[in-house]
Amino acid sequence: MTRPRFNRILLKLSGEALMGEGQFGIDPETTSRMAREIAQAKEAGHELCIVVGGGNIFRGLAGAAKGFDRANADYMGMLATVMNALAMQNALEKIGVDTRVQSAIPMASISEPYIRRRAARHMEKGRVVIFAAGTGNPYFTTDTAAALRAAEMGCDALFKGTSVDGVYDADPKKQPDAHRYEHIGFNRVLADDLRVMDASAVALCRDNNIPIVVFNIREQGNLARVLAGEGTATIVQNEE
Repeated sequence: MTRPRFNRILLKLSGEALMGEGQFGIDPETTSRMAREIAQAKEAGHELCIVVGGGNIFRGLAGAAKGFDRANADYMGMLATVMNALAMQNALEKIGVDTRVQSAIPMASISEPYIRRRAARHMEKGRVVIFAAGTGNPYFTTDTAAALRAAEMGCDALFKGTSVDGVYDADPKKQPDAHRYEHIGFNRVLADDLRVMDASAVALCRDNNIPIVVFNIREQGNLARVLAGEGTATIVQNEE
């Protein structure tokens, strides 16, 4: 089965993807490389919006496990995503890509508030919109925020850039003989608890018929290859 052409996409980047080879924070060289790949995708005619996680700085669940109040920890994680969004905006604008950061938590001095119609208009004008602060609510992950924004923006697909090259039936880092799926259904992902994204995000994409394309963002040039229907990836979609 060949991959369809996706024109308007939401790119979900994990915060960890911005660390490069480091263990914490934002690596400018890695962020610049990702910005160049996003610019290349835009030049190929794709409309893009982005949701960035915050795990390279602070992760709400991890904070809660160490004794933070869960809601406060999640808000701290949202602030981390704003820092990552501004870093990505800086990298994109350095190479001439017009961007807008919209935050689900109003921060008038550094970003626009999230307004769906305004975001859609930015995309129509060729700008890359970066959505920050998750959904603006605790207890929801940036995976869920990505699925929500993909639905609101009328995206053809949600591209999840991660550290593995697709969806496997087991952790390939622990089991070298794990099987990678080329295509798999949403219901199978949920039933087998394959953890492509959290369950609410997968269900939201399923109910709105938004395919999830899982690929390795750490591999240089991979975003362009996967968008072109090449490269290694797994597509999660509703089965006929």
